[in-house]
Amino acid sequence: MEKINAIGRRKAAVARVYMTEGNGTITVNKRSLDVYFPSSILQYVVKQPLTTLDVEGKYDIFVHLDGGGYKGQAEALRLAIARALVKINPEDKAALRAEGFMTRDARSVERKKPGQPKARKRFQFSKR
Repeated sequence: MEKINAIGRRKAAVARVYMTEGNGTITVNKRSLDVYFPSSILQYVVKQPLTTLDVEGKYDIFVHLDGGGYKGQAEALRLAIARALVKINPEDKAALRAEGFMTRDARSVERKKPGQPKARKRFQFSKR
């Protein structure tokens, strides 16, 4: 199997994933997964597609992560891993879609409008 690459985005985070056959090591920005994401919840989020398909120890994953916060990065990485797994075996797509891992979450920060202090908040209004 050659190197499979995929991309995942969430909010401002972008994850580029390179997947090869191996023993299950995940390297994020030249650091191991548990060093980059110390939170066990975020490690669980990243590994969800792998555990769903029961292929946790089969692939080495090399990741370039950029932008966003740690939660957005973890969810972008989850999408990228799911997309790479589908490139490897297209029959897995139904199982991953049922869990919601194939959907790009389009929600992002709404822009601030002129004449307002924030995106939706208005300046205080008084009649007199």
